[in-house]
Amino acid sequence: MNLDEIKALIDLLKDTDISEIQIEKEGVKLKLRRERHFPASFEIVEKAAGESKEPVAEKEDTSHLVTVTSPIVGTFYRAPSPDAEPFVEVGSEVKKGQVLCIIEAMKLMNEIESEVDGVVVRILVENGQPVEYGEPLFLIEPR
Repeated sequence: MNLDEIKALIDLLKDTDISEIQIEKEGVKLKLRRERHFPASFEIVEKAAGESKEPVAEKEDTSHLVTVTSPIVGTFYRAPSPDAEPFVEVGSEVKKGQVLCIIEAMKLMNEIESEVDGVVVRILVENGQPVEYGEPLFLIEPR
């Protein structure tokens, strides 16, 4: 495998939603992984001297919300099967222990349960998206 082939694979990762690729060629194993970046938080941006500050977007206070995070690396699924209704939607009332989603890891389906009674305020991951250990999945307003 030469340098041009490796550069082509790197460009492939940049231009697609693929986050990881593993190739074995002529006895050489190559694994490339693109780290996922979380959306940047918004802050007040200073303009040129003499102009007032304006918020780009309001920074939401989420300190009172419970963040449900992924306990494992895998694939996030909102429903038990492709044709089934999602376990929860934004605005759904949930009970402690209620299933919120499934994370598939090594062909095992792991149910992720709510840690509190409350209301789902935000779902932070798209269906079918790979997730990392500790990645935020849901924001729940406790009751």
